[in-house]
Amino acid sequence: MKTTHSKKNPSRILITIILASLLAAGCSVGPNYHRSTVTTPPEFKELAGWKVAEPSDTLFRAGWWRVYGDSLLDTLESEVAISNQSVAAACAQYREAIAQVKSARASYFPTVSAQGSYTRDKSSQNARTGSTTSVVPEYLLEGSASWEPDIWGKVRRTVESNRASAQASAADLAALCLSTQATLAQDYFALRVADAQKRLLDSTVFIYRKFLDLTEQRHEQGIASQSDVAVAQTQLSSAQAQLLDAGVARSQYEHAVATLIGQPASLFSIEPETLPIRIVVTPPSVPSTLLERRPDIAAAERAVAAENAQIGVAKAAYYPSITLSATGGYESQTLTNPSWLIPSASQLWSWTGGFAEQLFTGGSRSAAVEQAKAAYEAQVATYRQTVLAAFQNVEDNLATLRILEQEAASQDSAVSAAARSTAVEIDQYKQGTVSALNVITTQTIELINKETAVTLLGKRIAASVQLIEAIGGGWSTDSLKKL
Repeated sequence: MKTTHSKKNPSRILITIILASLLAAGCSVGPNYHRSTVTTPPEFKELAGWKVAEPSDTLFRAGWWRVYGDSLLDTLESEVAISNQSVAAACAQYREAIAQVKSARASYFPTVSAQGSYTRDKSSQNARTGSTTSVVPEYLLEGSASWEPDIWGKVRRTVESNRASAQASAADLAALCLSTQATLAQDYFALRVADAQKRLLDSTVFIYRKFLDLTEQRHEQGIASQSDVAVAQTQLSSAQAQLLDAGVARSQYEHAVATLIGQPASLFSIEPETLPIRIVVTPPSVPSTLLERRPDIAAAERAVAAENAQIGVAKAAYYPSITLSATGGYESQTLTNPSWLIPSASQLWSWTGGFAEQLFTGGSRSAAVEQAKAAYEAQVATYRQTVLAAFQNVEDNLATLRILEQEAASQDSAVSAAARSTAVEIDQYKQGTVSALNVITTQTIELINKETAVTLLGKRIAASVQLIEAIGGGWSTDSLKKL
């Protein structure tokens, strides 16, 4: 390190060094980032033959859950971003990432400090020839600045990495919000399916009780046997037990919804209602849009960019660091001395320019570069795997919806047939041509088919929500460009 004190144009020399540093700072070591290539299919295989509603890209912008037309669901979903504690934690992590970007950017600029002091110095009388003691005051006001110009781009690569990490954090937050909103929708619709199941069992218990009354009347008339009454009673009790069990499932879904919106389960309730449930199928027409619409894919891609920048940070360690610093101020023995106001009399200054270079590190720098490259390659693989999983996710839910729709149509036919069969058996039982066991058997088959139809409805609405989640809801990577 070389320190220079000169009375001949020191500021010109300092400015020359600064300008030279700024000119050299145009380069950044390490590779520039280019998005990794991934294979995207031309179309979704499971979409073949579907008649899909017109483009859904703009449909979800105001909240994807609104396509279901349920005002209570709209209200509950709006609480997720405000009150869900997992989302709150992710928001804090995102703010932390933004602060790290600001902290890295601060390294572009010099650090400036100031200090002042007042000193009274009394020298020993024995150290002087005279007999009086001398008390000398000293006033000092001094400022200093230090700057390490980013000649090799280490700071720029660090900022680039931190910015990409912050964007990844923002995408992670969006992914968590989307996942939480989708879970809330699934739990809410599962609750509504439980309501439908309970209504079915309520009507079933009512019908079974009427049949038990009919059987008892026929037993009193000597037409039906005691065993017929016992079988009818068993059927009624079994349905009543199922009805109670349906209440347990509904309570658990209600508690889950409360937790997702950040409320104590003990203070939250949803009134049972009869609501039509819409099955929404709105996949994107072009698979490549998943790269821009799914926040988990965006987070993985931004993590690749962050790791790529870290390669440059590691490579910058091979080059010397250059530091420029300057100090200036005033010094006087009295505040009233006119010399305090005359710079030439009281001025003090110095400037320093130097560099530092590690000559031997035992291979630690090359190891750091290799580590950064390996981390980058691992993140590229993670990104590509995330894309593959996303396509699988969409295809799975498209297939599920397509197959369940066909199954539901067949099941509706089965329910109608079972209802007709039950009606015929009851008429024959009243006429005395069949036993009560025949009626109970057909009634049991009818109930099983109706329960299966309700279960299929629940599966279809869950797959519908999962499909919307799989295509990213209404999210877009455009939101990351603001960071």
